[in-house]
Amino acid sequence: MDVHELLERTVTGLGYELVDVERSPRGRVLRVFIDKPEKPRGVDVEDCALVSNQLSRVLTVEDVDYDRLEVSSPGIDRPLKKEADFERFAASQVTLRLRLPLSGRRNFSGVLLGMVDGKVRLQSDAGEMEFDLGNIDRARVVPRFDMMKSGRKPV
Repeated sequence: MDVHELLERTVTGLGYELVDVERSPRGRVLRVFIDKPEKPRGVDVEDCALVSNQLSRVLTVEDVDYDRLEVSSPGIDRPLKKEADFERFAASQVTLRLRLPLSGRRNFSGVLLGMVDGKVRLQSDAGEMEFDLGNIDRARVVPRFDMMKSGRKPV
């Protein structure tokens, strides 16, 4: 079993979603990003500690070679990787970077409209656009800071 599959099975078994996995260039640092959609404010330190402790045990038993394990939330600029991500974050402002240019461009931003027939739909200033999921190199939610009327401070 490969490491990603092992991480996916362990993290989902604990009731979390595996958002992304990164390995340092030499594979010594293993970064795992988790989420829990039912939790309105996202994962917290206790969630990360719980997953980290369980993954440490599993990786030791499975003899996975690494020096340091880091478990964290995906952050407010959450990456979008799977079809389910593009559905879940429909109506959010996003940025996309394509692997291969479309009409001479690789970078796009706009409001995510979800998925239709395996294609990511985006409403941008140029109108509605569709992208093959396989051509998306990187996609992220753009953080939104609502402003309060009194004091104009971020909420």
